[in-house]
Amino acid sequence: MAVKAALRDQELAGIDIVSDGELRRDNDLDYFLARLPGIEIPHTAKDFYFDYYETRVRAPLPAPGDAAPLGLTGDFAFTASQTARPIKFSFTGPFSLARRVHNEAYGDRRELVLAIARHLNAEARALAEHGARLLQIDEPFLAGYPHEVATAIEAVNIVTDGVDVTWGLHVCYGNRYARPTWEGHYDFLFPAVLDARVDQLVLEFARKGYDDLTVVAKHGWDREVGVGVVDVKTNQVESADVIASRIRGALELVPADRLVINPDCGLRNLTGAVARAKLAAMVAGTAEVRRSLVGTALEDNAREEGATP
Repeated sequence: MAVKAALRDQELAGIDIVSDGELRRDNDLDYFLARLPGIEIPHTAKDFYFDYYETRVRAPLPAPGDAAPLGLTGDFAFTASQTARPIKFSFTGPFSLARRVHNEAYGDRRELVLAIARHLNAEARALAEHGARLLQIDEPFLAGYPHEVATAIEAVNIVTDGVDVTWGLHVCYGNRYARPTWEGHYDFLFPAVLDARVDQLVLEFARKGYDDLTVVAKHGWDREVGVGVVDVKTNQVESADVIASRIRGALELVPADRLVINPDCGLRNLTGAVARAKLAAMVAGTAEVRRSLVGTALEDNAREEGATP
């Protein structure tokens, strides 16, 4: 019922590409780690629903078989049955998952990261076979370990290998209890992320400002950029005009055909009323900019044809 409600909220707001809201998941790590073969969870009781399990691996993970052990295809199938709109389906990436596992099996944590990536690749293949067309890898822990970005990108490329969908890579600064877990700038991603076999780089900007967009442009990222225009760490609802101004600022550095508009991160820590209002403002602000871009294009065409716009 919660997933259905999340879909309706997005559809009513006018979102072009919807998600399931991740409402089946207690958090962004345990939902996946509890399903990975070889990951042990000695104590499954929690003092608080959103707490993380203490997990460990004591032997190398088994090689992924033909079956997808995480069961994400069922999640996707239900979501697809409830909406006619395109769906973005996301899962936490191997680097972030590995950061919460006590490693007693591998001499190098990188080996654990890559082992998890191979299982996620099997899961992604199954999702694509069941009709998924847009998959997003979320790496909320990467900003806290910028010196390990090369390992994270190596793992991302294992996850995406051979899976013919549109791929997004979301790197945020954490959204734990509506407070950023990490601070910093996106320059740590470069140049390593240029080798990532993904189609979109989905980043947060509304909370921290848009200076880092110059970093993305400077390093020659030539694919789509998902630009966060909604701050999910405040209950203050942005106006459509504020959203539009943020989009126009991004357009100074990113061409319109490579710009994707999204919230900074998930809206879980906001009330339903605030989340719905923020989504509606995001849609309205985006529509305002689209109209202006279409009007400008018509004027340019008219001038080229020698007509009066």
